[in-house]
Amino acid sequence: MAKNIRDTFAHCKKESRPAFVAFATAGFPSKDQTVDVLLGLQNGGADVIEVGMPFSDPLADGATIQRANEVALKGGVTLKDCFAFVEQARMKGLTVPVVIMGYVNPLLAYGSPDELCKRSIQAGVDGYIVVDLPPEEGKDLLQACADNGIAYVPLLAPTSTNDRINKLTSLAAGFVYCVSVTGVTGARSQVSASLPEFVANIRANCADSSAPLAVGFGISEADHVKHVAQYADGVVVGSAIINALANAKPGDAAKDAGALISALMAHYPERTHATRASNAAQAYQISLGAFVAPEDAAGTFGGRYIPETLVEAHVELEKAWNEALADDTFVTELARLRRDFINGPTPIHYAKHLSEVNGGAQIWFKREELAHTGAHKINNAVGQCLLAKRLGKQRIIAETGAGQHGVATATACAFLGLKCIVYMGAEDCERQKLNVFRIRMLGAEVIPVETGTRTLKDAINEAMRDWVTNVTTTHYCVGSAIGPHPFPAIVRKLQAVVGAEAKQQFTSANGGSMPNYVVACVGGGSNAIGMFDAFIEEKEVKIVGVEAGGKQGISGLHSATLSAGTVGVLHGTRTFLLQSQDGQIQETHSISAGLDYPGVGPDHAALKASGRAEYVCATDKEAVDAMMLLSRTEGIIPALEPSHALAYCLKLAKTLPSDQTILMNLCGRGDKDMISVARWMGEDV
Repeated sequence: MAKNIRDTFAHCKKESRPAFVAFATAGFPSKDQTVDVLLGLQNGGADVIEVGMPFSDPLADGATIQRANEVALKGGVTLKDCFAFVEQARMKGLTVPVVIMGYVNPLLAYGSPDELCKRSIQAGVDGYIVVDLPPEEGKDLLQACADNGIAYVPLLAPTSTNDRINKLTSLAAGFVYCVSVTGVTGARSQVSASLPEFVANIRANCADSSAPLAVGFGISEADHVKHVAQYADGVVVGSAIINALANAKPGDAAKDAGALISALMAHYPERTHATRASNAAQAYQISLGAFVAPEDAAGTFGGRYIPETLVEAHVELEKAWNEALADDTFVTELARLRRDFINGPTPIHYAKHLSEVNGGAQIWFKREELAHTGAHKINNAVGQCLLAKRLGKQRIIAETGAGQHGVATATACAFLGLKCIVYMGAEDCERQKLNVFRIRMLGAEVIPVETGTRTLKDAINEAMRDWVTNVTTTHYCVGSAIGPHPFPAIVRKLQAVVGAEAKQQFTSANGGSMPNYVVACVGGGSNAIGMFDAFIEEKEVKIVGVEAGGKQGISGLHSATLSAGTVGVLHGTRTFLLQSQDGQIQETHSISAGLDYPGVGPDHAALKASGRAEYVCATDKEAVDAMMLLSRTEGIIPALEPSHALAYCLKLAKTLPSDQTILMNLCGRGDKDMISVARWMGEDV
C-alpha cells in the first residue's frame, strides 16, 4: 500500500541512508526461481522491490531487460503469475513494499481497474509503475489506486517541464521515480553529471515536498549509490540485478542478487527493514482535473500512451504541426513539392483489359506507385521532414518494413540536407535487399533489428528507443498512421492528398459520379486512410480495407488485425491488436513485409467500430496471383501490399454488374518484391 512505501522511505531517512529499490523481472531467470529471488533481494537489503511484469514490446527498456522479458514470456509468465509470486513470497516472509512495474497493455487485458486493485491487495502489492501510461490516459486506474490505497508511482524525466513536475508529484502517494537520463534502461559506467540540477529542480517544483525521490537508470556501483544519496531519497537498480541473475550459476540466482545489493550498499553497512503495516486499504485523495488527454479524431481509439521522456516532444510536435497547417508558406511549399518533386498528381487508370478478363465491375486504380520512389510513402516523409526542419531537428529516424518508407525518408533527408537513420527488421532486410541498398545509396544508415520477430514491429520498438535516448535532437518520422497522437493525424493529413486527387480525377472522368467502392490495403494503414479520407463523408461510397491473411487466412498465422484482433495499446496508441488473452503481442506473418504488423492505425479502428468501413483479408497466394494477373493484363507490376487489395477487388468485381466501379489505391510498385515473389514461386533470381 502507498503508506507502506512512505513508511519505508521515512525509516531509511532515519537511518541516514537512501532507500534501495531493486528491480527484478518476474519469471527471470526462471519461473520457479522468482519467489526465491524476491526473498533474496530482501535478504540482501532491498527496501522496496519492483517486480517487472513481462511484456513482448518493452519500448523504453534496453537490451538487458528486454532479454529478461523474452525469457519470462517463453516460460509463460503473465500478470496473474506476478500476483502469485508476490503472494507466495509474502507467505514465506517477504515484508518490504512491492511495486509492479511494466507496460499498460497486460493491465488492460487483466480486467477492470477495480478488479486489478482487488487482486493487488490480496497478493500484497503496494503500488504500480506503468511506463507508458501518463495520467492523461490512465485516470480510471489512478482513481482506483487512490480509492484502494495503492500507490501510483509517477515518472519524471530530464525533459519534464516545471509545470508537469508539479502536476505529477501531486499524485505521488508512494514515491517519485526520477529517470536520470534520456534513454532506455541499462547499467552505465557513471551517473549523469546533471543529476544535482535535475533533482534540485524537481524539489523546487514538487507539489508535495514530503514526496520521496528515487533516482534510477544506470546505477551499478557502490559509489554511484553514495553519489545519488547526496541528492535523492532512494536509488533504483534494475539492469545490474538482471545481469547478476543472468550470470548466476544454477541455484545461485537469489543469493547472487542479494550479494549484489549488499555490495552496492557497502557505504551503509548498518541497515534494517521497516515494519510492514497491514494490507488494509487506506484511501488517499488525488485530483486529476489538470490532466487532459489530447484531442484526436479517432474517438475512443488513439491517445498518447508514451513514456514520460517523450511527453514534451509530442506536445511540441502537435503545436508545431498546428502552426504549420496555419502557415500558408508551409502549405504552399508542401503542394509545390507534391507537384515538382513527388510528381503529383499521380493519374488514375481504368484497367479495361483486366476488368474484361476478370468480368463484372470496372476496376480503376489511383496510380500512386508512379510517385517518386515508387510508393505513397514519399508524401508523408517529405511533409514530416519539412516539419522537422521547422522544429530545428537535424537528425531523422524512421522505421520501415517493406523498405519503401525507409527509401522515402532517406530521399527526403537527402533532398533537405538532414541526417537519416532507418531501423529495419533483420528478416525484412533479407526480404527487401534491394530497398536496403537504395536507402544506403541515398546516404542513410540502415540498422538491422535482431530482436523479437525481426520485422516491422521490432523496428518500431528500436526506433522508439532511439527517440527516447535522443529526443532533444531527433525527429521520429513515423511511417504509417500509427503511434501516439499527433502522429496518426499528421500522417493522415499528409496522405489525404491521394484521396483528394483520386476523388477529383474519378468524378471528372465519370460525369460527376462517385465510385461504388473505394479499396486499399491495410497494414498500419497510411495509404488506406489517405485514400479513404476524401470519401468518408460520401455515404453512397462503400469503403473496404484489405489486410494480410497470410498462408491460410485468419485460421492460420496472419496479419489481419482488424479482421481478428481485439482492442489494446501498442506503440503509443489504443487500437485493434493481434494479442493473447494476457495482452502479449502475437507473432504475425505476411509475404508482404509492409503488411506484417500486429496493430493498425486508430483511424481504421474507429472506422471499423463505427461500421463506416469494412475490413477483410487476402492470403499470400491470392495476392501473388493478383499481382501476376495485373502484370500480364495491364503491364503494371504492383507491390505485394496493394496486390492484397487487388485480390479482393477481383473477387468483388465478379459479384457486381459491369456498370459498377471499384477505385483502388495502387500504392506501390513491385520492383522491390521480385526476389521475394521469385522465391515464393521456387525460382532463383
